[in-house]
Amino acid sequence: MTSQSLVGMTTPLDIVWNWLDEVMDPEIPVLSVIDLGIVRDVRWDVDVLQVDVCPTYSGCPATRFISESITSALYGRGVAAVRVKTVLTPPWSSAWITPRGRERLLAYGIVPPAVEVGSRGVFSWCRPRPTLNCPRCGEDAVEKLSEFGSTPCKAQYRCTACLEPFEYFKCI
Repeated sequence: MTSQSLVGMTTPLDIVWNWLDEVMDPEIPVLSVIDLGIVRDVRWDVDVLQVDVCPTYSGCPATRFISESITSALYGRGVAAVRVKTVLTPPWSSAWITPRGRERLLAYGIVPPAVEVGSRGVFSWCRPRPTLNCPRCGEDAVEKLSEFGSTPCKAQYRCTACLEPFEYFKCI
């Protein structure tokens, strides 16, 4: 059975989720929108496939591109009608990055955010900053170069052992 023969309200949602797992984040191309945890819900609304997406922050410049990428990917699978809805509540948290996403970040050279579970649950801020290890040599001798890296959700660090710069994906 091909995916084309399944398209429509009879398409199982787990197949749609698998299709969405092939849509990559434009800012961190090793993470899918599923790995990043921004797809909040997928459902059929009569004959329209609705995908709820929560951006990493309300002003994220990639939001429109991500919506267009999701729509394009689903049209490419034969889905006739797609609606991507931006949802802002609850706000996205770095705790929503999947374990596979965290592994992919580290392999890509970005230290994944620490997962803090405190009195406010998974939405608590990471304070104090967790001990960071260089993703290249593993040493914990690091220094912050800038509060902001290539995107506002990352900070720029340098390992003082191997002198390589790297980014840390902040706890949000």
